Amino acid sequence: MSNSSTVFYDYWRSSASYRVRIALNMLGMEYRTVPVDLLTGQHRTPGHLARNPQGFVPALEIDGHLLTQSVAIIEYLNDTRPGCGFLPADPVLRHHVRALAHVIAMDIHPVCNLAVVRHVMALVEDGEAVRDDWMVRFIFDGLRAFETMLDQQDGPVRGAFCCGDAPTLADFCLIPQLYNAERWHVDVTGLSRIGEIAAACATIPAFQAAHPDRVKPG
Repeated sequence: MSNSSTVFYDYWRSSASYRVRIALNMLGMEYRTVPVDLLTGQHRTPGHLARNPQGFVPALEIDGHLLTQSVAIIEYLNDTRPGCGFLPADPVLRHHVRALAHVIAMDIHPVCNLAVVRHVMALVEDGEAVRDDWMVRFIFDGLRAFETMLDQQDGPVRGAFCCGDAPTLADFCLIPQLYNAERWHVDVTGLSRIGEIAAACATIPAFQAAHPDRVKPG
């Protein structure tokens, strides 16, 4: 389902925005992107704070509504675009996908958020070294737990992706987090299931088109 009146407030390197770009692309939706530059403080302007009082990205204008919070946006898309399969219908599998997504969106992401890390850097002497160690520690620990949860899967849950043979909300969260892991030189080579899933996602045009290198301004 496409709607050219859909407006996506995005920052190209934001992992939360990256998640939603994947979901919109998976649906084949037409949307207009409005960049919100976090580095120049555009997220703190009155205009953006009116869209999201937290000053975060993304925000999505769709179906006459203004939505925030990436996981909630993807769940809305799942609920309003029947058959997209972003969340399984089975309650146990749905919980499993949500649990995987929350490892990243609610545990890794918040402590690695730009504002949080900048605050940590301001409290110590060697801010850059502390930042780098901080990123490696929290990203790797979270992804290692994610890998363990994947290894506990069996039967119809196990497949090419995080839950079966089609991408779900969990994959939409995983791939942006792997992008961040690469940025911060986190060694994930030993996480074999995650590597297999990343390779499968890399073959899908919707994931390819959502990559920050493909949407970077200029």
